[in-house]
Amino acid sequence: MELRRLTLLPEPVKKAFLDLIDPVADGLIRAGLRPNTITTLSIIALLASGAAFGVGALRIGAFLLLFSGFFDLLDGKVARRSNMSTKFGAFYDSTMDRAGEAALFAGIGVYFINTPGQRWPVLGLGLCFAALGGSFLVSYARARAEGLGLDCKVGLAQRAERIIALGVPTMIWGAGRHGWLLLGILLVLTVVNFITVVQRIVHVYRLSASAEPQTAAVTSPRPSPALADSVGKGS
Repeated sequence: MELRRLTLLPEPVKKAFLDLIDPVADGLIRAGLRPNTITTLSIIALLASGAAFGVGALRIGAFLLLFSGFFDLLDGKVARRSNMSTKFGAFYDSTMDRAGEAALFAGIGVYFINTPGQRWPVLGLGLCFAALGGSFLVSYARARAEGLGLDCKVGLAQRAERIIALGVPTMIWGAGRHGWLLLGILLVLTVVNFITVVQRIVHVYRLSASAEPQTAAVTSPRPSPALADSVGKGS
């Protein structure tokens, strides 16, 4: 299998889940909820998740993280199924996702520094920074590529995989003994984030190299749009 096609969640699984939540999206449309309102609910849940991690309520934080991810899927679904997709909506969703991720990893970092019994609190804080930086690079790589007119919906760990990898184990087992489980999750997230960045760089290189003769006359690329980071939107 090609490097760029490797992914933690198989596409048929993603598609099946997205089809499953179609009735939920339709219900929200009938209730009159607009996509930007759903995005706001998602970011509020994500900010609350970061706060919960910061005060040591890990399982609550993990639940709120998964809840936020579910709503992050729904805003795109509602936008497309109700023909309410707008450029501002894409910009707002993407910007709020980045702000929420910053709050989330900041909260986890505070947990490692302030919670007694942690064996490696500084390592935990460092991994929070590394995982956050990798997450931002994953999102930026896609946005920059699509700003150049190239499709970049590839990668081992897109937004859904990152949310599930952090949220599900933490909600079940917490941080683990002396925080080792959460440290391991952050390490895995850091590694797969940077693998995803490499996948996207290789993918864009191949696309741009194959298209070079047709695009040599282009003098200025289109501006980079701010695109959403979710399963439905493939961030």
